[in-house]
Amino acid sequence: MSDLAQFLQRAEALLERLEAIVPPVAAQPDWESATAFRWRKQGGRNGRGHLQPVAHVSTIAFADLRNIDAQKALIDQNTRQFVAGLPANNVLLTGARGTGKSSLIKACLHQYASQGLRLIEVDKDDLSDLADIVDLVYGRPERFIVFCDDLSFGEGESGYKALKVALDGSISSQAGNLLVYATSNRRHLLPEHMSDNAGYTHTDDGDLHPGETVEEKISLSERFGLWVSFYPFKQDDYLEIVAHWMRHFGCDEARIEQAQGEALRWALQRGSRSGRVARQFAQDQAGRM
Repeated sequence: MSDLAQFLQRAEALLERLEAIVPPVAAQPDWESATAFRWRKQGGRNGRGHLQPVAHVSTIAFADLRNIDAQKALIDQNTRQFVAGLPANNVLLTGARGTGKSSLIKACLHQYASQGLRLIEVDKDDLSDLADIVDLVYGRPERFIVFCDDLSFGEGESGYKALKVALDGSISSQAGNLLVYATSNRRHLLPEHMSDNAGYTHTDDGDLHPGETVEEKISLSERFGLWVSFYPFKQDDYLEIVAHWMRHFGCDEARIEQAQGEALRWALQRGSRSGRVARQFAQDQAGRM
């Protein structure tokens, strides 16, 4: 075998090994195939990401979300501005579980998809790829909301820094057609410890200054221009939501009236009077019918 043939054989073997390590370049998504996408990784956490179209998108609408009218108005107004090409803010939705935070974002897509709104769901572990997502959608005519659900970070997680940079810290300009909407049970997205208070200092005039640890923990949430808080429902509000979903699933008014006591016991067993619990109860009752 000649030297050239040996060289080509070794080069071919090397290329095969490299192809096994380096994932192929992700193809451009079919933007017309869906209104919602998920960011997925090929080859594990170190692989190349791509946008996967969501075939069956949630059909929940604003009208299905009861007793959060103030929160609904804030989100709707911000999203309407964004879709119209006007200035709008990144949004952090925080508060009690099951009160409609995630559903409200999905309802925005249902409301404005026909006007060019698109949703990209990104897992917390993949937030380090936000810069790639921004590059992928930059210059597109659609308006994109990056949806991060149930967002919270442990100490030192890489996605925390990546999200800070994507929101308001990069040397490059922010994409005018992309916003981040995130939901969390924590206002500051990081665990808070008693020891954090040790960094507070007092001046002679009595002013209180937070230490560096506290400043770091609030710096991410401050990058969201709009904060929307959600609170546990009162009993009457919970029962109204139960009634709405029972009607949605085909229950008559007599059955709805009879089910109120059962609905309260259902909530008591779960320790929460939330919209999620109300819908689960209504599904159970409709199924029994």
